[in-house]
Amino acid sequence: MVKRFPFHRGSLAFVHDLAMAAASFVVALYLRLGDDWRGFDPALMLPASLGFAALAGSVFLSSRMYKGVWRYASVNDLVALLRAVTLAIAGFYLLMFLATRLQELPRSVPVIHWFVLVTLLGGPRFAYRSFKDRRMLTKHLARGDHVPVLLVGAGDDAELFIRATMAPDAEYRAVGILGSVGGRVGRGIHGVDVLGSIGDLDTVVSQLQAKGEGPRRLIITDPRLDGAVVRRLLDESDRLGLPLARIPRLTDLQHGISDQMVIRPIAVEDLLGRPQITLDRGSMEAMIKGSRVLVTGSGGSIGSELARQIAGFGPEALILLDSCEFNLYTVDQELSKAYPALRLVPCIGDVRDAERIGQVMAQHGPALVFHAAALKHVPMVEYNPDEGVLTNAVGTRIVADACRANGVTLMVQISTDKAVNPTNVMGASKRIAEMYTQALDVSDGTRFVSVRFGNVLGSTGSVVPLFQRQLAEGGPLTVTHPDMTRYFMTVREAVELVLQASAFGMESSQYRGKIFVLDMGEPVKIVHLARQMIRLAGLRPDVDVKIDFTGLRPGEKLFEEIFHGAEPPVPTERQGILVAAPRMVDAEELGLALDDLAQACRAHRPDRVMPIVRNLVPEYTPTE
Repeated sequence: MVKRFPFHRGSLAFVHDLAMAAASFVVALYLRLGDDWRGFDPALMLPASLGFAALAGSVFLSSRMYKGVWRYASVNDLVALLRAVTLAIAGFYLLMFLATRLQELPRSVPVIHWFVLVTLLGGPRFAYRSFKDRRMLTKHLARGDHVPVLLVGAGDDAELFIRATMAPDAEYRAVGILGSVGGRVGRGIHGVDVLGSIGDLDTVVSQLQAKGEGPRRLIITDPRLDGAVVRRLLDESDRLGLPLARIPRLTDLQHGISDQMVIRPIAVEDLLGRPQITLDRGSMEAMIKGSRVLVTGSGGSIGSELARQIAGFGPEALILLDSCEFNLYTVDQELSKAYPALRLVPCIGDVRDAERIGQVMAQHGPALVFHAAALKHVPMVEYNPDEGVLTNAVGTRIVADACRANGVTLMVQISTDKAVNPTNVMGASKRIAEMYTQALDVSDGTRFVSVRFGNVLGSTGSVVPLFQRQLAEGGPLTVTHPDMTRYFMTVREAVELVLQASAFGMESSQYRGKIFVLDMGEPVKIVHLARQMIRLAGLRPDVDVKIDFTGLRPGEKLFEEIFHGAEPPVPTERQGILVAAPRMVDAEELGLALDDLAQACRAHRPDRVMPIVRNLVPEYTPTE
């Protein structure tokens, strides 16, 4: 049996390029000299053409021009081609100058030669791509079983999606584009027109339906759309009977754009999303890399995400502290698998145990401490005020004192918007924690940074997992009040900004004693969130799934605030981070009050705890 060697199309392309290179010198002479080109020394013509072909061939091979596929010739391929042509032309005419001083060659020939060679090499490539694209599109349209879709966003992601729909097995066909801004209306991408802006959705859908090309799905291809815009699109698409979906972000593709372009349904994160904030990752890495870092509450939603992101910056060691054995085991196993070279130290411990916290810090010597341990569920703390205050206020004091005693460089206190004008014990206890770290921060030694933000999407005890469970059970969804609003942020975004604020606060001594507040965007009505989550499940609010209003729970208020009236927000040099300057108290005086508070909590005497809390936080106004 005769062995057949595989045919490599790159070899054919190389032969083509050699022939074009040899011909290009003659063509350039003809374009410059016209019929007088025959007067050029024949003894030099053939050697010059062949010599240039040989030189160009070596440059082409070294430039990796044959790794790409002509079918997918792109701007990157054009840049590589231009670079190779420039090197070949420059090298050839340098050799010609050394051999002949270019005495018989007009000075414009090298420039003409460059343009001729670019045309002879690039023209066939892009003509081939245009031919293949047209044939692929013709075959695709002839199938007739694709789903017509209307795209939202006329940027790079839309171009990527449209190219993916030209594949033989593509499921979708773009029939139009809505630009997120009006500047591109009337233009097109790969033959798909930008028919209007987002506000023209009704008109565009009607026009397409009149042409027999009515879309059956609305697909978001702009990853930067504000959450408010996505919520409006969800309402509009629901009214028009069009399912709403989005393509994956490039960061969601595990193996690059070669992954199958699979659209996914809109998630609740998309409804709350805001434009991506540019992060100073260099300062975050400089703070963490090579340092020993301790995270309290490392098994919780915020603590575990802190641990994940910190691990990615290459600390010398990461000490994980949590009072829950299972949560600690879970995060330790996850990080051990993801970062096998990282030294992880799981420590079971309670921030209310001063001896244990001091022992952990003395033994492991962290330079950075992120204090995320807290009791955060408002009704639970309202029913158990002594436990909540002992963990949130006294526990924070224990961690802060241990940081000072063990020479910690920076302690980051994770706070909450509920500390502003608190109406519940949880918020008041977190305000006391803020006050203590504020008071310590104005003195020399350990730097204390408090970071305040609102609700974290999907965290333990938050409303979104509750709605998801209730939807799985068929409803109803329970909302406490029709006017209830909350600020929301994804856990990933919150932790990124916490790290950003920590690095910024560490560098900026002018903010000592202040509190960093994350820009939470616009508040969201909980009832609107419930209705949209029902729609995301493919159901109809108040028809398929009811919404019940149950009344405010103990300690709840309708509207959360991120700033006290006496602490107007001040922007900082870092996008997404504001600074507040709430009232200060003397650290020694506050310490004495916390001693009394700790005794009352450990005695489990809420009747003694609450008067001390009210005295320390005069703006605390508990709900009935």
